[in-house]
Amino acid sequence: MITDGHNHTKHFSVDAGQTIEELISAARAAGCGRIGITEHYEVDYPDDGLDWTFDLQEYNKVFSSWRELAAPDLELLMGIEFGYQSHVAAEIDRIASLIPFDVVLLSVHLFRGKDFYVDRECYKIPKKDLHKEYIGVMAEMCERCNNYDVAAHYDYINRYTDNLNNFVLYEDCPDEFDRLFEALISKDKALEINTKSIQKHKEKGFVRTLPDPAILNRYREMGGKLICLGSDSHFPGTFGVCFNEAVEYLKSLGFKEAVYFKEHKPYFEGL
Repeated sequence: MITDGHNHTKHFSVDAGQTIEELISAARAAGCGRIGITEHYEVDYPDDGLDWTFDLQEYNKVFSSWRELAAPDLELLMGIEFGYQSHVAAEIDRIASLIPFDVVLLSVHLFRGKDFYVDRECYKIPKKDLHKEYIGVMAEMCERCNNYDVAAHYDYINRYTDNLNNFVLYEDCPDEFDRLFEALISKDKALEINTKSIQKHKEKGFVRTLPDPAILNRYREMGGKLICLGSDSHFPGTFGVCFNEAVEYLKSLGFKEAVYFKEHKPYFEGL
């Protein structure tokens, strides 16, 4: 199994429910030799009664013991997943440089300042308008931030909709996707295929479940070479979901390699 670069534990991600021991056990059972642990860190998150930050120095210290726990058959990559808002771009770059991360993910978890996991008002907006605005924010995120490696789950915006046709398509917002890809390619950053999105689409009975091929084909056409995969696992039983399906799909589109990051350097592995 290729590297799963996007996972969370209950020790530092407030929305996760699995221990490091459970995650390591799941990775071993799946035959995975390397995983990224990318705990949530949200700067100036709208108050929901939870603290979406954590002590970075404590994380760095604890991670050393985690690596020992996983050795010698499983390599752990120390990562973090920042939630982007336009006013925290500089702070994200600053925090990302404080400890020696292997991989830094950037994500957009809010829409107009609201968490759409809780507040579903955004789904009253016409699909194309919603996706155009969301991908535009992702493009801004990748343009304004610099200390990152991966743009995570571009399709997160439609994960909680009840409209089973609300699939993110390249044709919805081609200019915004091109802007996003231009930023990633110019900075040698990676585009993530988030397999939890595939799982969620399947569970809900979406009309389509796999990423729009036009998105991936356009990324490659523009010169994009860095594709990584992450299951976004938060709970026991979710590690590596839909990984094999995603790998076969990428191969069918002509992709031959995926990438993972170690000390912010990209390493390729065959699909």
